[in-house]
Amino acid sequence: MQTKRRVFLKGSLAASAAGLAVGAGLLSPRAVLAADWPEAAFDSESMDNGLNELFGSSDVTDSGDITVKAPDIAENGAVVPVTVESSIADSDKVAIFVSKNPTPLVASFDLSGANPFVSTRIRMGETDDVTGVVHAGGKLYKASKEVKVTIGGCGG
Repeated sequence: MQTKRRVFLKGSLAASAAGLAVGAGLLSPRAVLAADWPEAAFDSESMDNGLNELFGSSDVTDSGDITVKAPDIAENGAVVPVTVESSIADSDKVAIFVSKNPTPLVASFDLSGANPFVSTRIRMGETDDVTGVVHAGGKLYKASKEVKVTIGGCGG
């Protein structure tokens, strides 16, 4: 019984000290947030501009080695589950685009050394193609799937 009390007290004191340090500004995630974030790519208003900002090129080739899974009909455009998977060798980056969204680049993932598999939920303003773009071996490949949206998510 005594050891549980001590563990509880140590944990409480550690949490309190961490809380005070965060409050005082001694601990902050600035180093993590200062990572190379492609702000211009996420702010671009077209898919081509987003590709240029993100990858340095908008030359994309259709590929059957990329699988984009999404529902045929999304009842709510605010929460659309999307999965992008690639079987292309040396795939290191995956991006998801919805061209009719106000900002077409929805998500970007750097998967250097990891399995090129991404599953997330996105917002869609209207019926459109969800496009998965994979960077592999210095080239860009894509695959798309149309998703019909019945209730708007982006601004709707």
